[in-house]
Amino acid sequence: MIGSYPEVSRLDKIKNLFKRIYDEEARDIQERLFFVICVVGLISYAATIVTSFFIGESYFNILIMFAGLLLFLGITVLTFKYKRVKLGEFLISFLMVYVMLPLIFFTGGGIYGGAPMWFLFALLFVSMAIHGRMQIFFQISCAGVALVSYLIAYRNPDLVTFHTIDTAYADSFTQIMIIGLMIVFITSLTLSMYRSENDKAKKQKEEIDALNRAQNRFFSSMSHEIRTPINTIIGLNEMILRENISDEIAEDANNIESASKMLLQLINDILDMSKLEAGEMKIIPSMYSTTDFISELVGMFWLPTKEKGLEFIVNVDPTMPTMLLGDEIRIQQVIINIINNAIKYTKEGSITLSVQCERTGSGNANITFSVSDTGIGIKKENMPHLFSAFSRADEEENKYVEGTGLGLSIVKQLVDLMGGEVTVNSIYTQGSTFIISIPQLIANNDEIGEHDFMNRHSANRREDYYQTFEAPDAKVLVVDDNHANILVIKKLLRDTKVSIDCAESGAEALSLTLVNSYDVIFMDHLMPEMDGVECLHKMRDQLGGMSKNAKVVALTANAGSDREMYYLKEGFDAYLLKPVSGMDAERMLLSMLPENLVRLINADAELLVEHGEHTYIRNKKRPLVITSESVCDLPRELINEYNIPIISYGIHTEEGYFIDGKETDSKGVIDYMEHRGKVAHSESPTAAEYEAFFAEQLAHANNVLHITMTKGLNPSSYSEASEAAQSFENVTVIDSKNFSCGMGIVTLEAVRLAYEGVPVDGVIARLEEFLDRVQTSFMVDSLEYMKRAGRLSGIITSFANAFMVHPSLLLSNGDIKVRQVYFGVRRRAWRRFIASALFSARNLDRSRLFVAYAGLDEDDLKYIRAEIEKRETFEEIIFMEVCASIATNCGPGSFGLMFRNY
Repeated sequence: MIGSYPEVSRLDKIKNLFKRIYDEEARDIQERLFFVICVVGLISYAATIVTSFFIGESYFNILIMFAGLLLFLGITVLTFKYKRVKLGEFLISFLMVYVMLPLIFFTGGGIYGGAPMWFLFALLFVSMAIHGRMQIFFQISCAGVALVSYLIAYRNPDLVTFHTIDTAYADSFTQIMIIGLMIVFITSLTLSMYRSENDKAKKQKEEIDALNRAQNRFFSSMSHEIRTPINTIIGLNEMILRENISDEIAEDANNIESASKMLLQLINDILDMSKLEAGEMKIIPSMYSTTDFISELVGMFWLPTKEKGLEFIVNVDPTMPTMLLGDEIRIQQVIINIINNAIKYTKEGSITLSVQCERTGSGNANITFSVSDTGIGIKKENMPHLFSAFSRADEEENKYVEGTGLGLSIVKQLVDLMGGEVTVNSIYTQGSTFIISIPQLIANNDEIGEHDFMNRHSANRREDYYQTFEAPDAKVLVVDDNHANILVIKKLLRDTKVSIDCAESGAEALSLTLVNSYDVIFMDHLMPEMDGVECLHKMRDQLGGMSKNAKVVALTANAGSDREMYYLKEGFDAYLLKPVSGMDAERMLLSMLPENLVRLINADAELLVEHGEHTYIRNKKRPLVITSESVCDLPRELINEYNIPIISYGIHTEEGYFIDGKETDSKGVIDYMEHRGKVAHSESPTAAEYEAFFAEQLAHANNVLHITMTKGLNPSSYSEASEAAQSFENVTVIDSKNFSCGMGIVTLEAVRLAYEGVPVDGVIARLEEFLDRVQTSFMVDSLEYMKRAGRLSGIITSFANAFMVHPSLLLSNGDIKVRQVYFGVRRRAWRRFIASALFSARNLDRSRLFVAYAGLDEDDLKYIRAEIEKRETFEEIIFMEVCASIATNCGPGSFGLMFRNY
């Protein structure tokens, strides 16, 4: 028949219903679990009815139980058919607890049948099938019904239908098997469902990660592709501004420059939002000039405000330091976004930028930027959404305002990353004020004084270009697959008179470096076939190559201050971000060229080289730098004399985290633990902190050799430092097999070898032989601190304190061993310890002895010196108070003798 449908059997209808109910895509795991438990409960209840029939239960009881089964089945089907799961959970739980449990108990033999097993099933059912307050309610109800049923059966046994002895055993065994199998099935199925969900979540996470990586690649590629033509536009535009041109052409060129910078900012916003969402944004501090920073901001916005008929007011605190240490790129990005927003939403009136400095001591300052406008303001109801991405207040009213809606979201996240704070004051229709406070380190405490930043800019004025140097004998290679980019670099460096060769591929560059010796190479990063990183590595290993030691500067369109670490890892000497300005290109080239090739022709350039007050300072890399940790306990004079970079451990207390040697010392920690009864423990730097530390050192050295505390002690940083070193080809980590001043002795030996010009492999080999010649032994006054550090049990500590035990410990092959035990008063133990330590020394080197101590006064130190001098004569005895990290483990009254043997 036309229009008729095939007849569907009742069985097929039920199958389709159950399939729809258990549809994994349509229901969450809780609903599916509830459905499974209901089905299993129905089957088990049906099995119980069948069992009751075979063991001779009365037909009346069986009929009542069957009616309960039908009711259970009906509620289950209707619950899922009409998607009323919450109501179904309540009805089924109510039916089971208040109807089925008492019925099974009183008709199934009470405590002598299988009824008690159903109370367990009911608890399992309500615990797994439902959740929230309803779950707690029915759990209590289940226990209450069981208690009441037992009390009624105890007081009125006639109400219970008892089984014969045979049927009681049969019923009990059958119910145990049914309920047991059901519990096993439900538990196994639940675990399987959760594993399935977990696998699904992992798969989704992998897909999301893959999407994020693809998104980041896209944004990075987009940034590169857009920055490349902008580099050409800005570079050639700068060459126009250098010429003797009319004011009208100068104004047009300035407009081109301003528009290009705005486009760059838009690209940065999109790229940075991607990094922030992925948690990949890093804050990289560098030294910058405050006057240059503010002048650049003013230069960027005086024209847009003038074109819109707005007054641009700039107020700068004259007590601002001339140089600060912070992430200039990110701070500038924050202020640019705020001022951009102010211009967009202000139709008339003014924009005011105020910069204030509050010195907080210890070389720190809070720099506060305030941006006020007379624009439309912000409604109170829109304030909570102000810093949300892709959102805009009063969307309908501001639909013609340009922008992505990312600016303020990026501002908030960047300020948080820099440890700052952003606040907003706004009155709707009257204007807004954004206040950004960012902590910075003071690099130069001189004040900038009074500056008229606005007077430096006008609608037809351009900054006069001045040549900084000439280097006619220098040879430079520019490698870029884009001919326009090569043209820009050649023109920007034209006045320096350097000899410039060009290559449009990595292969062509290698053919040139094989036969030419270049002083500096500008290398584009992203090139087809062979990128800049691969080309650099091949050039460094080039057999017969004449430019193996050339300074190589990466030219990159990949924005972000975190790129510096990447390029340093790969072996570049520096990097320049496209678009490249003429001044940046000249300053970079000046910082890379050998001094004998450069003729400075400008007083400012001479100051630049002499004082290093610009980001691109002249920096001759050391062949090898020796680095160590704050636990090496070397005097500050020696660290400064030998220029040893130190990475600090941290101290965790109940009041917070403190940097060892900078924010706390051993006296403070001992006072905190000894007199205030608080707990503190030391913590080694993380692998990420070591990675940043090594990258920083590689900016000034070709190789890094890092000395760590023995890995036999906790907390040792050897594993973290080694993990970080894997990211670099020229970083080596050495286990000193020592700590405190013993580790310092190893560090000084490494420094001596490096200063003698011993190559890296030679230093490592000779240090391995030297380690066994360093002797470290020490005595602790009390074992209490070692107990707190988890190195000794409480029983041993109590015994030692009760009998005035002073153990002498020896560091052997990186592990601490008990050497001797002294009894009695402290100074008597000290005297015997000093005599034993010096007497046992083999081929003692008497040039220098280190005495590391914690919590000793002047009289104690004089006594120790006198006892040493009675037995041995040293050219120099250095008393060194241990760092806070060592003090947390040894406690007050402890000291050690560290020296080297021949």
